[in-house]
Amino acid sequence: MDSTVPRVAFVCVQNAGRSQMAAAFARREADARDLDVEVVTGGTDPADAV
Repeated sequence: MDSTVPRVAFVCVQNAGRSQMAAAFARREADARDLDVEVVTGGTDPADAV
């Protein structure tokens, strides 16, 4: 992606649910509004499995 594309990060403790759901909603809204946004997720203490 181009470096001028906005990046949105959603972070929760384990990256096993909340941040991934928030990212999915954000991607859906960005697509619906034809916005060029990079959405990433992460966790402060990532789980081994989802």
